[in-house]
Amino acid sequence: MLSVQNPFGEKFSPLYLPNNTYIAHMKTPLVIENVQSVLSSALEHPINSKSLLEIALEKKKSDKNATCTIVVSDNTRPVPYKGDEGILLPIIKVLFCAGYSAEEITLLIATGMHRAMQEDEIHQMLDEEIFKLGIKVVNHNCKDEESLEYVGTTKRGTKAMIDTHYTKAGLKIATGLVESHFMAGASGGRKAICPGIIGEESTFVFHGPELMAHPNSRDLNLIGNPVHEESLEVAHLAGVDCLVNVTLDHEFHVTGIFAGELEKAHYAAVDNIKSVVQVEVPKEADIVITHGGFVGMNHYQCAKCGVASLGALKKDGYLIAIANITDKGDAIGSINYKTTLALLHLMGPDKFIKLLNSPDWQFLPEQWQVQQWAKVFKKTEEKNFYFYAPQIEHKSFTGLPGIDVRTLFEEKTDEMSSDIFSVAIEKAISDIERRTGKKREELSICYLAEGPYEIPVVKGDK
Repeated sequence: MLSVQNPFGEKFSPLYLPNNTYIAHMKTPLVIENVQSVLSSALEHPINSKSLLEIALEKKKSDKNATCTIVVSDNTRPVPYKGDEGILLPIIKVLFCAGYSAEEITLLIATGMHRAMQEDEIHQMLDEEIFKLGIKVVNHNCKDEESLEYVGTTKRGTKAMIDTHYTKAGLKIATGLVESHFMAGASGGRKAICPGIIGEESTFVFHGPELMAHPNSRDLNLIGNPVHEESLEVAHLAGVDCLVNVTLDHEFHVTGIFAGELEKAHYAAVDNIKSVVQVEVPKEADIVITHGGFVGMNHYQCAKCGVASLGALKKDGYLIAIANITDKGDAIGSINYKTTLALLHLMGPDKFIKLLNSPDWQFLPEQWQVQQWAKVFKKTEEKNFYFYAPQIEHKSFTGLPGIDVRTLFEEKTDEMSSDIFSVAIEKAISDIERRTGKKREELSICYLAEGPYEIPVVKGDK
């Protein structure tokens, strides 16, 4: 058996995979040795922009009562907001130098359509110095219409409603992480604003079935990508004075810092990740094994690893996904997500997509993530998808797509034993052997070591 590092940390034993497994690894980018020094330089010499200090001083000069809102990601993204590689305190120190007081600075958590972060989760994500300074931290609430302001309508018809903590600020700063994204091409940049701090109804075009189904709405592609274009247009309507984005390696160490003008700084970050996250595999495999990674904190987020695996999966092949759910809310997702996922499960991908495009269909927030699952089940049948997350009980699996690997355990198992994920993978592979009548040595197997973060392509197909 091959032994590989467990993607969910040292509290779990290594994963053991069949000897004939092809391990698909991302390239290892160079880590920045002195993040604070590089960050300071990036803020002083940003891309296609004046320095953050110059911008902040100009805002204060034009309005001595000007406030600042800094948009930060929620805990579904491992943005380094604290510690030796933390990017927030250096930004705040620049603001202090420009004359802003702690009371004039707000950190706005870009929850998008996600639930609000709990207080202990916020303290875990941000540097404690933030709270000692007395800086206000608030969750965006997409459903609170009184906290939203209309800033304009896009060419496609998105009515851009933006959080007033942002629109009322004199100085607007967006932060985030740039990694591959299965709909928008890449995360970061404009996504801090849209969908990060928009109203629920503002998602109807941006995350509508037409844009989701567009062939250019895919990983690592910004050219002609309507999801990216719509998000960018909304961000321009809202305004961004300074963008601070980072790229990370698989251990969440900073590999790049990109500060400056919204588009140019973001494009530079995207260029930085392209050569790293795209991974060659020798051929499409009979079995692909993947995992939810850090982002797979609930079933909703695990759609990312499902879609990312498609470049390595043979048509009607078998997909095995494992996840370590960390969401303190619902391990699966919201009621809208569960409802539309159940429809996909009952109807199949073709009828489900037809339903979404029907004039009689009432748009539901988070249907877009289910539409991504539909992409998976157009490549392989739902019965060929094996999923295991110890935090999702079997009774809660009703309505979820695929096979709950828990049902393959012959006897009651300690769900959080250190080797539980290896056990789950072994059970799934044994079941595939039973179904195909082939031994594992006769089946091609590929393991995506970085799960949702890597984009596999068959050698020669780039």
